This record gives sequence, C-alpha cells and structure tokens, in this order.
Amino acid sequence: MVESKATGMEGLETTLPSSWYLDDSIYALEREHIFMQEWICVGREEEIPNQGDHKIIDAYGESILLVRSKTGKLNAFYNVCRHRGSLLCAVEPESNSDVDINDRVELKGGVIGKNRILCPYHGWSYGLDGQLQRAPHMADVANFKPEKIQLYSVLLETWGGFIFINLNPSPGATFGDHIAQTAHNFRRYPLSDLRIAKTIRYEVNANWKVICENYNECYHCGPVHPELCKIVPAFLESGGSELDWEQGVPHRDGSDTFTFSGVSDRPSFPNLNASEQNSHKGDLLYPNLFLSFARDHVAVFILQAKGANRTIIDCLFLFEESEINKDLFNPDDAIEFWHLVNRQDWTICERVQQGMSARIHNHGVFSPMEDWNLDIRKYVIDRIGQLVPVETSS
Repeated sequence: MVESKATGMEGLETTLPSSWYLDDSIYALEREHIFMQEWICVGREEEIPNQGDHKIIDAYGESILLVRSKTGKLNAFYNVCRHRGSLLCAVEPESNSDVDINDRVELKGGVIGKNRILCPYHGWSYGLDGQLQRAPHMADVANFKPEKIQLYSVLLETWGGFIFINLNPSPGATFGDHIAQTAHNFRRYPLSDLRIAKTIRYEVNANWKVICENYNECYHCGPVHPELCKIVPAFLESGGSELDWEQGVPHRDGSDTFTFSGVSDRPSFPNLNASEQNSHKGDLLYPNLFLSFARDHVAVFILQAKGANRTIIDCLFLFEESEINKDLFNPDDAIEFWHLVNRQDWTICERVQQGMSARIHNHGVFSPMEDWNLDIRKYVIDRIGQLVPVETSS
C-alpha cells in the first residue's frame, strides 16, 4: 500500500484504511481471527500463587476461570458448567436495572476451599483439574459417564512469570514459536523472579492498533514526551531513526534508568550485559503485550480491546522481590515517571482516534522513521485481509 495520488506524499507507505480503526465490523473480524486465535497475555502467575487460588478474566467476551490445582499446575477453563451452562464463578454484570447489582443474593458456588469447583445451579462439582467429581441424583442415569465429563479447557502456557491463553484449541503457532524471539532477546532479564509493585488500569478511547503503532515508534516523542526526551536526547535529535533498537536505547550521560532524574539507588538486575546496564529496551509481543525494560524495573502493558474505539490497558510495574521486601522500598520515582509518559501516550492516541473519524481522512502515511509500524499492518492484513470487502481496504 503506497500513496500514489498527487498529494505531495507520493511513494510513502500508507497506514491501514481509517475504517479499520473505526468500524465495529472490522473489530468483530479481529476478535474472531486474532484475539480468539492467538496467544494472549492475561496476567502474572504471582496473582494465582497457591492451590485453590483463582482469577476470573473477561477474554474478549468469554468468561475464563484460571485456577491453581493441588499439583501446582495452573489451569484455564471456560467459566461454564457442563450441565446447563451456568457460570460457575460469579461475574458482576453491567446493569441499568433499578435494583443495585450489590443487592443480588449470594449463591454458594465457584471455587470452594482449595479442592473443588461447585456449580451454584444444581450442585455439580469439579476438581481443580476440571474433572467432574459429583452430579447429584445422576448415579443411576443410563449413559451418564461422569469419568468422561470435564470442564471446557483452554490452552494455557507461562513464560517469564506471565500467563498466556489461547482460545483456539488448535492454534496455528505453538507457544514456543510465539515466544521464542522475545525469550531470546531478553534472556538476561529475570522476568520470572520479578513481582508486581503496583498496577494502574487505564481506559483509552482509541483503537488497539493505534496504541500499538504509537508504542512502535518514537517520531512522536519530541512533541509528546519532553520529560522522556531529557533522558533519551536521541529522540529529539532524530526521532530515534538512527538508533539500534535491538541493542537498546541509550540514555544521556549520567542517566541509566527511566525516572525523572534518570537515576535510581536500586541495584541493577544481575546478569545484564554492559549495554543493558545503560540502555532501555522494549518489545511488542502481538497482539496484546508491551514490555519496557530498564536496568532495575520492567513496565508491562497488557491490552484488551473492548471495541473499535476503546481499549483497556493494565500497566504492571515489576521489581525484584528482594527490593520490594525492603522496609524503605519506594518505587514512586519510576511509577510516577511512567504514569506521566503513559497519560501523554493515551491522550495523543485518543486525538488520533478522533481525527481519523473525519470523513475526508481515508488513511495516513508513514514517515521513513516509522518503519516499525508496518509490522502491525502486515500482522493484521495477514489475519483478516482476505475477509474484508474490497471497498473497505482500497
């Protein structure tokens, strides 16, 4: 896709059509052919540490139960009983009813203790491995074979302390293939050993692809992030176009981490090489995980698209557990810096989303220093390009 009309931008690579960021019909295709088919990150293992600990997640409209079994294995199931389809664990509904949802009666069900999952409707119970254990009054029913009945399982894998699920029982790519390059590039960072010091949830009125594209370039950093450019002057000089991103983004002299001062008294992660001790690295693991590495902390962004024009972002701040356990541990220098940079990003992404809705704007163009953005264009076209009417993609 190349700009070909006489606009003064002939020959520049174009973005996806504006409709691909705005139309609910495009989002519906992405939901089915990306988010329901790919490995998506849904949190950290430390959030479900012990037998019986569990978490209910909304995975693009599907209620999924994550639970730690007695063997220590982390399992994922659809939060649905095999009998009549009742939710096993309660999920607070959005409601416009005159009756406050907090007035709903409490039912006995869900994960009970550390050994079973109980359906509140008819009392069917399952082990934490999903196997049906008991179905009241069904013992003498012909053709009923409880040993063959299990909860609907969901593929689950972990890496670096992160939890990934795949709602496609036969995914196109193995998890090993999905994670291989990222795992290699950041092998010296102790991701599995880090812990969450704070989580901030953001609701951004912008398409998930706009947010990915913004993360993938720093042409915008000069206008949008003056504080960040004080730490990385190269962003001002050339928009990062001359940087070796795989080797890391160099800080200014005397700076070695992402805080307002550019320094921190926290020790560096062990095993980092010289470049990693003095530069910042990042990665976007499609479709929904951003990783930003400093020498002493990691900022993590887990995205969930909620429609064509809305995205929820959970930002997790990871530090070494030994640091978090110190009496005087205070991560605010890093968190407050990131919180400002994040809000700057989300604000400009919302401006882009609003501007693209202008009837005259059919597509944007990429400057040469935005080459990384072509990555998401190819990623999305490969997955839904054959399914979109010609008039939408032209």
